[in-house]
Amino acid sequence: MHSLRRYPLRQNDPLQAWDSADDLLLAHFATLDLSNKRVLVINDSFGALTCALEPCHSYSDSYLTHRAVALNSGGTRATLSRLTELQGPYDLVVLRVPKSMAFLDDILCQLSQHVALGTPLVCGAMVKHLAPAAFGLVQTRFGPTTTSLAEKKARLIFAHFEREPSVSPYPSAVMLDGFTSSFTHHANLFSREKLDIGTRFFLEHIPVGPYAQVLDLGCANGVVGIRAKLHNPSTQLTFTDESQQALLSAQASYAAFFDDPATFLWTHSHESGPPDTFDLVLCNPPFHQQHTIGDTVAWQMFSDAKRVLRPGGLLRIVGNAHLGYHHKLKRLFGKSRIVATNEKFMIVDALK
Repeated sequence: MHSLRRYPLRQNDPLQAWDSADDLLLAHFATLDLSNKRVLVINDSFGALTCALEPCHSYSDSYLTHRAVALNSGGTRATLSRLTELQGPYDLVVLRVPKSMAFLDDILCQLSQHVALGTPLVCGAMVKHLAPAAFGLVQTRFGPTTTSLAEKKARLIFAHFEREPSVSPYPSAVMLDGFTSSFTHHANLFSREKLDIGTRFFLEHIPVGPYAQVLDLGCANGVVGIRAKLHNPSTQLTFTDESQQALLSAQASYAAFFDDPATFLWTHSHESGPPDTFDLVLCNPPFHQQHTIGDTVAWQMFSDAKRVLRPGGLLRIVGNAHLGYHHKLKRLFGKSRIVATNEKFMIVDALK
């Protein structure tokens, strides 16, 4: 496992591509005979489980996981990107507990339709990231739970399927202030129940102009790009996100407002986007990758935005004021301009 690498690849990356929960899961499975078993891995991070439990089936909503699995398996392993692609029955399910309890509920509901009574489920999580609600969800959708002892700050949850198959309550339709049609929100969408306050502030400052090509970078439900097109009806929109469920949310939401097509790309930032393409890039960058906090993803987004903007094109971003994105953009673009601030957030422009 020491040869595993995280994606995206970075020189001298101090972070490893697995954690103690992966170690604990693999130590448990080393005691079992999995031959002739249809094993399903759900929510792997960088391929530690998918590669070690080969052959197995694997599902992840994350583009980073898909690329990492392909990288770490030498291209021999692939992962499903939609829960609707599951094809049971599975004999054993291995689940890394996600951060979102709505996403966990969605997974368990979909999973319940692809397992037989008595099928074992083994969940792994770092204790500090394990929400108490996870136990109740597993018990409600799957069956009674037991746990391992905590080891190296990780723990396993065990259950066997003893329930009736469940129908997932996701996606859901959500009305947002200032819009005439509802948005479609899948379970693993960031700020699924309501707009986060940074996006709310950003929506007040979407530029109006002759923008022929606009990129909603890290689009989530697509609300920023949709507002941009409502302001600029002739705009051609491109949406990108590393979450497949976010992209599906944006695609369905866009169709509720407009009849013309848009482009939806499942990718990391816009890493493969052609240069000199867009007149305007709009971005509310995350300050974490999974549970790891930092500005690495934001830097990637800013760098990709500079590459794909046409000369004279505009990048407009929103971020927590204390993150100092105006300084970072000045270093990257040569200059930046603070457009608006409130008590918590800052909107910043940078011109290519």
